[in-house]
Amino acid sequence: MTSISTLLFKTAMAGHVGAYKLSGGRIAGGGHADGKVVLLTTTGRKSGKTRTAPLMHFNHGDAVVVVGSAGGADHHPGWYHNLVAQPEVTVQLGREVRPVRARVAEGPEREELWAKIVDHAAQFGEYTKKTSRVLPVVVLDPR
Repeated sequence: MTSISTLLFKTAMAGHVGAYKLSGGRIAGGGHADGKVVLLTTTGRKSGKTRTAPLMHFNHGDAVVVVGSAGGADHHPGWYHNLVAQPEVTVQLGREVRPVRARVAEGPEREELWAKIVDHAAQFGEYTKKTSRVLPVVVLDPR
């Protein structure tokens, strides 16, 4: 991304996060296949600052599942690198903020979750056609 594109993207994301927080998820909480957006807050692995990203999520028992798709980019999103470095993160679902521990699903668990994700939100399957990397499926377990 160019510096102008990066600035515009960051400004749009900040607006999205702000609208979600102010409205308890009623604004900026939908618009996806199943209308479920969660705010994931991580700690920057380099900066140490908190970072919040709005992400489509899926429920899996008591856990929340997100995908490190970055829209099919050839790199993992920054939030993914942050939670790998520091898996103790929080999610906000509506007005509720939950402490969670992140882990990357692997093997049969990942395959099962991936099938459900693509079944509910086909765009994730399309993202895999844009990149050679495996899109990480991240399980956010309650702590």
